[in-house]
Amino acid sequence: MWLVNARDVKNVPGRPKTDKLDSVWLCKLNERGMLRPSFVPPEEIRDLRALTRLRATLTAGCSRHKQRTEKLLEDALVKVSAVVSELFGKSGRAMMRALVAGERDPKMLAGLALGRPRPRQAQLAEALTGRFRDVHAYEIGLLLDLVETLEARITELDGEIEAHLIALPGVPPACASCGLIGGGHAPGCGNHGAQLLSLPQRLDEITGVGVVTAQVIIAEAGLDMGQFPTAGHASAWAKLSPRTIQSGARTRAGKTGKGNRWLRGALGDAAMAVGKTDTYLGERYRRIRRRRRRRGKQKAIVATARAILEIAYLLISNRDLRFHDLGAGYYDRLGPQRRTRNKIRELERLNPGMKVTLTAAAA
Repeated sequence: MWLVNARDVKNVPGRPKTDKLDSVWLCKLNERGMLRPSFVPPEEIRDLRALTRLRATLTAGCSRHKQRTEKLLEDALVKVSAVVSELFGKSGRAMMRALVAGERDPKMLAGLALGRPRPRQAQLAEALTGRFRDVHAYEIGLLLDLVETLEARITELDGEIEAHLIALPGVPPACASCGLIGGGHAPGCGNHGAQLLSLPQRLDEITGVGVVTAQVIIAEAGLDMGQFPTAGHASAWAKLSPRTIQSGARTRAGKTGKGNRWLRGALGDAAMAVGKTDTYLGERYRRIRRRRRRRGKQKAIVATARAILEIAYLLISNRDLRFHDLGAGYYDRLGPQRRTRNKIRELERLNPGMKVTLTAAAA
C-alpha cells in the first residue's frame, strides 16, 4: 500500500470526478510510474516520533503558562522580570511562592533572592512594590502548579525517549572496523582506544544542535537514509529548498513550502542559535543575513537549517563520520580575488553613487 501526495493526481482539467473514475485514474497513473510513494517510517520510528511531538506540545504549553504568569505579575505592577533574568529560576519561584502564601513586604520578598540577584535587593524591593491582590495570588498559584506538573511530565518523557532510542538499531555506538556494538572494541581491532559515540551524541556535535534537536531529527527523518538518494533530496522533502520557477529563459526562486513543521521548527531553533556562534555555520548565517536586498534573516535561517539537515544526513548514513567545524575564518581562506570583490562591493554599498577602483601603489 502506498501513501501518495494528493497534489500528484489532482488539478487535472476536463476530467469528471467520481469515486469510480478516480480509482481508474489512480490505477493508470500507477501503471505508468507517475506516482511516488510518500515516506512512511517504520513502527518504532513512529512511536519515537509520537513521544518527541508530545514533548514539544507539552513544552509549548509550559511556556504559555509561564508567559501568562509574567503577564499577571505585570498586571499587579510587580516587575520582577526587570531585575531577575530568569523569572522561573530559584529566586523567582521562591518570591512568587511567598507572594502566593500571603507575604506582601517587598524587603522580605527581596531577601529570598539567591545567587546573582541577591546584591540587587534594593532594586528587587522597588520592583516588588505593587498592587498584588488575592485574585493574583490564586491565579499565579494555580499556574505555578501547572508549570511544575508539566515540567515533571517533560522530564519523564525525556527518560522514555532516551530508553526508546537505545533500543533502536543504529543508535548505540558501534565500531566500523570490528563491528562491535555498545561502545567497546573487539580484541585486535585496529581502532582500539578510539572514542565511540552514539548517534544522538554525534549529532549533538553539530553546532547549534542539542540532544533534544538530535532526537527530533532521528524521530522525523528516520534511521534509513536510503529513502533519500542524496542529502539534497532530504532537504527538499523537509521543504528547506526553494522551488525553481522558470518561465522561458527567466528563472527565479520560489517558496519552500510547508513541509514537516516539527522538523522545521527544531532546525529553525538550531539555526537561530548557531547564528550567535563564532563557527563556520554561524559565519554562513551572518553572510546570508547581511544581504538584505535579496536574502535577509528568514532566508538565512532556512539556508542554515538546510545545511544542518544535510550534515545530519551524512552522519546518520555513515557511522564512521564525525562533525568537524571548518571555523569562522573559512570564507577568509578563499581566493583573494573573491575577497577583494566582496570588500569593494561593501564599500560601494556604504557610499552610494561612488565607484571604487584599485590603482597601483607608488614604488
